[in-house]
Amino acid sequence: MIPEESVSNRSGRPGKTMVTAATVLFLLAGAGLTSYWIKQSEPTAERQAATRRSAALVETLAVEPGTYRPTLNVLGTVQPARDIVLSPRVGGQIVAVEPSFVPGGRVAAGQPLLRIEPADFEHILVARQSDVRQVQAELAIEEGRQHSARREFQLLGEEIGEANEALVLREPQIESLRARLRAAEASVEQAQLDLDRTVVRAPFAAQILDRSVELGSEVAAGDALARLVGIDAYWVFATVPLDKIRWVELPSGDRPGARATILHRTAWRPGDQRQGRVERLIGEVDQETRLARLIVTVPQPLGDDGEPALVLGSIVQVAIEARPIDDVVRLPRAYLRQDDTVWLIEDGTLRIQTVEVLFSDAGHAYIGKGLQTGDRVVVTNLATVADGLAVRDMADPVAETALDSTQAQEAPQ
Repeated sequence: MIPEESVSNRSGRPGKTMVTAATVLFLLAGAGLTSYWIKQSEPTAERQAATRRSAALVETLAVEPGTYRPTLNVLGTVQPARDIVLSPRVGGQIVAVEPSFVPGGRVAAGQPLLRIEPADFEHILVARQSDVRQVQAELAIEEGRQHSARREFQLLGEEIGEANEALVLREPQIESLRARLRAAEASVEQAQLDLDRTVVRAPFAAQILDRSVELGSEVAAGDALARLVGIDAYWVFATVPLDKIRWVELPSGDRPGARATILHRTAWRPGDQRQGRVERLIGEVDQETRLARLIVTVPQPLGDDGEPALVLGSIVQVAIEARPIDDVVRLPRAYLRQDDTVWLIEDGTLRIQTVEVLFSDAGHAYIGKGLQTGDRVVVTNLATVADGLAVRDMADPVAETALDSTQAQEAPQ
């Protein structure tokens, strides 16, 4: 037998199902009524004299050929124009060092930097001077003997030939002493030079980058004392693409090279810059970058007149003034399209025009062929581009009217 409890549960299920279905239908009906009410409460819109044009409205730029001097923007490395390792010409102990002979110190041309013990060289000079006086005395004695021999020979009045006469007048002895005198005088000059070289001087106006000796150091001729770089000018080695070299003016005769502006945005204040000149072209490409190298000379690189100082080894931006380009159209690079093309507007349609780009810098392209005076270049970016696309110039009064009409929006009731 089936329990009464089970029969009771089964008989109650249809009632619960009907209640659930009724609840769902009620909720759906409520949602529909709510949606209908919201839709009916929205303001209605009507179009007010709106005329829709299929032509796209674009901005244009009228072009005209002219003569321009573009700028070649490249990178460069700062290097010294003069860079030497200073060495002494004589050896000895360093007994004096100038206060400016320190790393970073600046020295003038000919300024003493250090002094080597001079006593030995002073003694040598005195000895060489004594040798000169000794030879001079011997020469004076021999010249006196020659004078006596000449008087005796004249009293004899005999003819003995030129060779014998030179021997009688002691000319070989005198010539030998004169040679010894010249050698002794040269030794004095050498001793004086060595004494003078105990004072080591700066060969040119320089900055000390490194010093290898101190007071009391023992040095020999040729030892490294310090590294000096000239401060009259620095070089900037600028790397330039090979196809841009022909646009750079190199020095020729009295004509200087192209002007160059040096910028260092990380080390200098905004607006700071230095001016230089292209000095020469290095006749070899860089082995890593395969770019040509130019030397730009920058005078007074340490900025003594309040200008920013160049730092050796730093990488800087170099803006080189290129040769003038005649009869070209200068167009912002943003308006030069893919594959060296520009978009022109002609008779209400778009035309894709291929152009010849002679030169391009950071901001502009210089176009030699493909554009003429009065051509209007489309500067608006379009999603769809094709020859013959209907376009309308915003500068056209008719286009302005069309633009105003298309801007009319559906107004709420």
